[in-house]
Amino acid sequence: MSQSVIDGCRIAGIATATPSHVFNNTRDATGFEKAEIRKIVAMAGVKQRHVSDGSICSSDLCLAAAGDLLEKLQWPRDSIDGLILVTQTPDYFLPSTSCLIHRDLKLAPHCASFDIGLGCSGYPYGLWMAAMMANNGLKRVLLLHGETPSVFTSPQDRATYLLFGDAGSATAIEQQPGAAPWYFNLQTDGSGFDDLIIPAGGFRQRFSDDRRQYYLHMNGTDLFNFTIKRVPPLIADTLSMAGLAVDDVDHFVFHQSNQFMMKHLAKKCKLPAEKTPLIIGEFGNSGGPSVPLTITRGVCAEPLSQRRKMMLLGYGVGLSWGAGLVDLDPDAAICHRELEGPCLTPYEPEE
Repeated sequence: MSQSVIDGCRIAGIATATPSHVFNNTRDATGFEKAEIRKIVAMAGVKQRHVSDGSICSSDLCLAAAGDLLEKLQWPRDSIDGLILVTQTPDYFLPSTSCLIHRDLKLAPHCASFDIGLGCSGYPYGLWMAAMMANNGLKRVLLLHGETPSVFTSPQDRATYLLFGDAGSATAIEQQPGAAPWYFNLQTDGSGFDDLIIPAGGFRQRFSDDRRQYYLHMNGTDLFNFTIKRVPPLIADTLSMAGLAVDDVDHFVFHQSNQFMMKHLAKKCKLPAEKTPLIIGEFGNSGGPSVPLTITRGVCAEPLSQRRKMMLLGYGVGLSWGAGLVDLDPDAAICHRELEGPCLTPYEPEE
């Protein structure tokens, strides 16, 4: 397994953004029997979701969050040395969507910018990468993580259509000599790649006569079994790395995958309910960005009075899973907003 300890970093702030449009599963869903909808809502815990109308992309949500965060921190734009965008819903195959956000944030040319194509596990992976950069000469790094999974679910697919919401996030990481170490545990099993997949649209199968191949295909049973098998050892091994027990951690922030699954994991790992915040009822499963969204809307729904130690847990598509054990200071900037429409400068081809 890939384990690492990184010193000398702090989270200066976290901002999130969701579309303003709210889809209430019980009220708005059509095409399914009411009894079936109630059963899915009860099991997954998704009462409503903030979803894009098709015009808002991951880049818009991340750009809005990043702009809010930089304004709240009062960081000069030329002080940002690195920009990472984690997403599996980019604006284009090329260029990297991070370059578009770099443009609209008006960051300096010396700022290194790139995309990482990870989904549900993307936040701990991205935080590890940002911390590595900050630990190796870059003073300030912006980690953006955004997804719009509601756009690639079929209205006819009862297994996925009522589950997913959309969200974007920005996390500001900076050097802080003497800061408490962060612990990361990152793992992969590519043999389960087809348990969560969009078969067509990439270069392996660029075009398909079957429109269903352009939507998400999910093997729920295999994903549940994978999660139950992999996440408890992930938590135990990460605690062991840090020499800590469950009682030493203030919050276990799960990727908001499925309410039944998360409660099962918490019970299996003997995690108190008050340490495992759930926001899936209001926001649905927004993929990897559900982790920072759970921080802004769950952990930090009220201002922090003291430093919190958090284990951040992502798991799913890939198959990939990871944990980051980090600290969040009470003076960290925290903000959230709902986005009315796109804010990235659009591409307009020349005539």
